[in-house]
Amino acid sequence: MRLLTATTCLTLLAVAAYADPLPSWNDTEAKSAIIEFVETVTDPASEDFVPQADRIATFDNDGCLWAEQPVYFQLLYAIDVLKEKAGSDPSILTSDALKAGAEGDLEGILAGGMEGLLEVINVSHSGVTVEDFQSSAGAWLESAVHPSTEMPFGEMIYQPMLELLAYLRDEGFATYIVSGGGIDFIRAFAEDTYGIPPWQVVGTEGDTTYAADGDAPTLIKNGGITFLDDKEGKPVGIVRHIGQRPIFAAGNSDGDFQMLEYTTAGDGARFGMLVHHTDADREFAYDRDSHVGQLARGLDEGEDRGWLIVDMAQDWSKVWPGK
Repeated sequence: MRLLTATTCLTLLAVAAYADPLPSWNDTEAKSAIIEFVETVTDPASEDFVPQADRIATFDNDGCLWAEQPVYFQLLYAIDVLKEKAGSDPSILTSDALKAGAEGDLEGILAGGMEGLLEVINVSHSGVTVEDFQSSAGAWLESAVHPSTEMPFGEMIYQPMLELLAYLRDEGFATYIVSGGGIDFIRAFAEDTYGIPPWQVVGTEGDTTYAADGDAPTLIKNGGITFLDDKEGKPVGIVRHIGQRPIFAAGNSDGDFQMLEYTTAGDGARFGMLVHHTDADREFAYDRDSHVGQLARGLDEGEDRGWLIVDMAQDWSKVWPGK
């Protein structure tokens, strides 16, 4: 199986885009609101016209551009790597969470809370060069299969969001990923999958060091987290990596709340959007009580703040590319 590339997806969309830039969106208020905003800020005659240099759009990844159930895909990758490492060196399993991870026991890992999750990430993501890590992650996304959909993880991307990314870029927007996921993990596939180059990916960062002991200098991942790009961290990550307040921000959970809050607090026309997972038949249905992608505050406050709440079941005519 090969990852669906941005080139392939955009080619398939090109003809339809002339008549309808968002063909996989139903003709609901959500679609109309997006198109109205884009047309307004790109019209030089509009009072809300935004110069191209200022058309910055940021997107969460997990649950916004691709699926995130039953847990974040990066954790599932980490578990598979941990199993392989433990097979060669069982002594690395120094905690209950790590032992659970080596057995593929998600409940056991989650029972350890954030500390347990970080232990699994630290051990699985350390002692490897950035290049080898990204190569490994890319290969896993092509071959590993989701437990319920039986689709390769790398194909569980949302067709309507691919269309939205393409539409915004066609209208002069620069599209960025701003995710709680690991920056090196997302950079392994973002350009091929979404058409978003590595330098337009903002994510959680781990401890990385430079080594020049061998023939070629390398960057080594050492585990640990040096910057968490989630909740309050997202506006910080935006300033750190982009240096400019977006005018469009999309997410799906309360982890994205501050990114949308920061974006829509700026002057001029602004757009905040949350994808609400309401489609148990085609994808998954979850919000307030979910252990992954919890959406409560966004539902309570989003509409009053002028944010668009996208109802996946009602607003999307299809979910997956090619299906």
